[in-house]
Amino acid sequence: MEVRRRFYVLPCRGLELEVGKRTLIMGVLNLTPDSFSDGGLFKDVDSAVAHATRMLQEGADIVDVGGESTRPGAEPVSAEEELGRVEPVLRRLLEEVNAPVSIDTHKASVAERCLEMGAHIVNDVTALRGDERMVEVVKQYEAPVVLMHMKGTPRTMQVNPVYADVVAEIKKFLGERMAFAEGRGVSREMLILDPGMGFGKTTQHNLEIVRRLWELRELGCPVLVGPSRKSFIGDVLGLPVHERLDGTIATVVLCIVSGGDIVRVHDVKRVARAARLADAVLSTSMAPVGS
Repeated sequence: MEVRRRFYVLPCRGLELEVGKRTLIMGVLNLTPDSFSDGGLFKDVDSAVAHATRMLQEGADIVDVGGESTRPGAEPVSAEEELGRVEPVLRRLLEEVNAPVSIDTHKASVAERCLEMGAHIVNDVTALRGDERMVEVVKQYEAPVVLMHMKGTPRTMQVNPVYADVVAEIKKFLGERMAFAEGRGVSREMLILDPGMGFGKTTQHNLEIVRRLWELRELGCPVLVGPSRKSFIGDVLGLPVHERLDGTIATVVLCIVSGGDIVRVHDVKRVARAARLADAVLSTSMAPVGS
């Protein structure tokens, strides 16, 4: 299998991302009290903005801001509570950094407010299914949108997930969501696909996604993966959440080799270094003979 990346510039509401030139790093900024690995760490605006700035200095290309936990078993929160967590940080962040900021939400009202403020990307774990207005919001604001596969909801997704062929089913689902978005006027150039590691998948399902990630590239959109500190890494290595960096790095490198374009991670510095090396190897292997 030889994976060749598609090179193009993704417009991000005044900023740009060069997709395919190298692996892009999306740094996670959770503003929740209950996220599975870093919930409650950034309780005030100053600490949250400082962490986002640090991730950008360490090699992040995108900061992904989230105000509602999507960990297994998580309870939903209201749009008002989510915005109360996100707005003050986003306001400061957009004033102080010059990099794309994505808003991790499935609520159209939250996405709309954040895009009004100047956010650049919407990261929707429901792939535009959670709120019927979301597709109109991303179309109106001409924002790139991440379409993620999830079986069930955060409350139910890890209750005995079953697939006949996990990658084939994810590919079919994402193809359908692409068609839905395009049918409502969202350009294919603005779509990013995420197989949803850990969202309604067993350890074996997640390992299969890593092995066959290249199959999702056949849909023609950038592929984003989020393996960072996930439970399947802990299951394989027998490690708690805060000891999963080595496993995260290994998984990220395998995903890059298998065709991933963007990786969503907590530990930016170490992952960015590994990604640069993986990119160098792939670039060399794809160079013409004698170059």
